[in-house]
Amino acid sequence: MPSISSGYIIGYHGCDKEHGLRLINGTDELRPSNNSWDLLGAGIYFWEDHPVRALQYSVETSSGSQKNQAAAATPFVVGAVIDLGKCLNLVEVESLAILTEAFQGLTTLSNMGEQPMPHNRGKNRALDCAVINFVHQSNKENGIIAYDSVRCAFAEGDPAFPGSQITERLHIQLCVRNSELIKGYFLPKPPVQFNPYL
Repeated sequence: MPSISSGYIIGYHGCDKEHGLRLINGTDELRPSNNSWDLLGAGIYFWEDHPVRALQYSVETSSGSQKNQAAAATPFVVGAVIDLGKCLNLVEVESLAILTEAFQGLTTLSNMGEQPMPHNRGKNRALDCAVINFVHQSNKENGIIAYDSVRCAFAEGDPAFPGSQITERLHIQLCVRNSELIKGYFLPKPPVQFNPYL
């Protein structure tokens, strides 16, 4: 089974300031996202080693230019120490084969039920979400140990320079499915750079 066991990693989450402070103080937890458009399926989302992108996201939800269930009243970034556990690491070839098989299974199921297959449209990643959630559901039904996390490189934004396939918002997205593997939260330093609204 594809997995990554590189010890702890650092992830960053963009949220509202009041929520972020409660996370750091240990009086609140992050709740899993379960939207049909979530890139990596249901779970808690982080930008791996990328506090700047987490801040951009929080600012964009605050302004309404980025869709989120709850807009940030005051943009904020919280860091987290995360153990990936059993990880569906989509930067590994073996994991991509799992996605191919899951897509075929979902297609078969969709055809049998005469239900339309979801489609990706712009920022709405309904197909990707459905395929990854199908992996998790299939594992559960077949008694296979669940993945704790999903990790994927994500090309987002405009080209970094004309003709480039490297994008200005290229990052690694992490979806944590087992919240027990989030070992703690912290305020990223320097606060003036990553939390200018503090």
